[in-house]
Amino acid sequence: MARVLGIGNATLDIIHQVDRYPRENEEIRCNARVQRFGGNAANTLVVLAQLGSKCGWAGTLVADAIGRQLADYLVHQDIDISAAEWFETGSMPVSSVILSRQSGSRTITHFRDLAEFPVVAFKAIDLHSYDWLHFEGRNVAAVKQMLEQVRRRAPALRCSLEVEKPREGMESLFSLVDVLLFSRQYAFSREFADPLALLRAVHPSCPDADLFCAWGEEGAVALDSAGNEYRQAAVSPSRVVDTLGAGDTFNAGVINGYLEGRAVGEILAAACLLAGNKCGQDGLENLVR
Repeated sequence: MARVLGIGNATLDIIHQVDRYPRENEEIRCNARVQRFGGNAANTLVVLAQLGSKCGWAGTLVADAIGRQLADYLVHQDIDISAAEWFETGSMPVSSVILSRQSGSRTITHFRDLAEFPVVAFKAIDLHSYDWLHFEGRNVAAVKQMLEQVRRRAPALRCSLEVEKPREGMESLFSLVDVLLFSRQYAFSREFADPLALLRAVHPSCPDADLFCAWGEEGAVALDSAGNEYRQAAVSPSRVVDTLGAGDTFNAGVINGYLEGRAVGEILAAACLLAGNKCGQDGLENLVR
């Protein structure tokens, strides 16, 4: 069984389902209000655990009711939280989500009042206990120190990095990982309208890495370290129900493909299928049947 450690965020998601996205200054009725636990790294680990990996999470929690509930949720999903850091002050990150039934799209506002996972806590982790490390590209300076530690302490350990949002210094991390997972949001921030154009531009700075970019309803692309390019159409469910977490699911599919020893083209196709299945259901429960 492959062993994966995810370093990143876990959140409380408060989801409001509406018939359509409201116009500015408009009041509309909410059809349903759901609370779930999410966060990019946590979601990816939940899916990887369903796919058969033994998963651990390194992140931060507040010692209050919500923090304990989130911890219980992760444990219930067969995710080891022994590497997590607990804080007495602050509050758990909360994502407020408006989910449109008309389009299946989601709009998110995020509140955070909690310290990021500290470098000193990462130093205490036995890296040789894992086959794969997956990082969220968040607190860039700290993540860079963690990745540099990996290259010193366990140079053969494979690492992936999710590049969702543009952050200062993010590009300094690219050469330190084996797999880069880009979002459409990041591509747009770099003024790329085509995902392969982004990957071609990034490739010279990290020639040994495989690069992926998910592009929503238009599928996804990949460019491997040898320069081979791949395009994969999206797999659309009969009805789009919930796109929240689809990108995290895609990332899990990519990591799982490497752990199973698949070729890049196969990995891309399987990740798109998994993300498409997720868009056809609410949440991540029982995604892998």
